[in-house]
Amino acid sequence: MASLRPRTLESELRVIADEPYYEPVHQEIALFEAAYECRLPVLLKGPTGCGKTRFVEHMAWRLARPLQTVSCHDDLTASDLVGRYLITNQETVWIDGPLTRAVRAGAICYLDEVVEARRDTTVVIHPLADERRVLAMEKRGELLQAPPEFMLALSYNPGYQSVMKELKQSTRQRFVTIEFDYPDASLEAKVVATESGVGAEIADKLVRLAHMTRNLKGSGLDEGASTRLLVHAAKLMRRGVAARTACNGAIAETLTDDADMLRAIDELASSLF
Repeated sequence: MASLRPRTLESELRVIADEPYYEPVHQEIALFEAAYECRLPVLLKGPTGCGKTRFVEHMAWRLARPLQTVSCHDDLTASDLVGRYLITNQETVWIDGPLTRAVRAGAICYLDEVVEARRDTTVVIHPLADERRVLAMEKRGELLQAPPEFMLALSYNPGYQSVMKELKQSTRQRFVTIEFDYPDASLEAKVVATESGVGAEIADKLVRLAHMTRNLKGSGLDEGASTRLLVHAAKLMRRGVAARTACNGAIAETLTDDADMLRAIDELASSLF
């Protein structure tokens, strides 16, 4: 018989002790730091796998703040974020959700792909994201004031937006927005080489392959290869996997199930490796 215990998010606050590798592209570090000093929340937008999550980890390290990450999804409720009462050992106890834990700790709370959450769920962040900086814990009848060190950060991929999953203006206009994209070719190759340990020549070829797949966006692919996928392929090659096999497993099969597109990407890879 399935457990009737309500679902909770078990993610914990992370203290990042070692500097996460991150290559700045524009002025995103200065902008994030200024927003933190001004007690303003930040919205990061950009394609998947371009470095948004790594950037937040890097900023948590730079600002010496713990980090709470929540991966948003269709079933995410306000109670999942704020907390709920649970029956444990015949006692009713209150369990903080990740958002509440982050507020209490003065942490950075990062809601990844926030448009995937239910619209009524995102409303709970509104009073935290404006000058009030409070979290309403309705089930406890408590209004939690965020300390100065607390910061809210959201991310979303505009390419995945649909009519049903558009970020509400009442939400987005509370945030400072930082736009991300894939870095230029030389910087992206440096990232791939550093993250994976492959040589510059292989990293350059992988970036060229990525650009080819990105040109297929809207012509058979929803998205081209992200920097993350290039690092995956490079790591496989570093472990001795043949280049075309690595590109097929880490890039082509990840991007599409369409047989014609798989053949097309394999042909692109074979032109480079």
